[in-house]
Amino acid sequence: MTIELDHVIVSARNQRASVRLLADLLGVRCAKTGAGPFSPVYLNGGLTLDFVDDAGPFPVRHFCFRVGQKEFDAILGRIRAAGIRFRSTVRGPGDTQLSKELGNVYWNEPDGHQWEILTVSYARQK
Repeated sequence: MTIELDHVIVSARNQRASVRLLADLLGVRCAKTGAGPFSPVYLNGGLTLDFVDDAGPFPVRHFCFRVGQKEFDAILGRIRAAGIRFRSTVRGPGDTQLSKELGNVYWNEPDGHQWEILTVSYARQK
């Protein structure tokens, strides 16, 4: 059997607000109500990000989403429409530019987690 990632738990101060924001930006479904203590964002047919309320300190995580060019353009349009400052580098100011090297963008959500979208994986061999 091939190993497939099923879900990742993401800590949040307000899981429902975080879920709605990410689902809206990515243009995917999210659960209308929680699944137990979690609120899932359905990324594809086999993977969810399950947000959970967490009042304590938690580490900031980085999540990268590989999408097609049409989806990339639509997501970037929704990020711009939401007034979210995105950037061309993994760290740094919100320069509202695409990476000149990779064509990807980064942004942070209110709890600090870092999101990235790209069309070509730079972490995998071609």
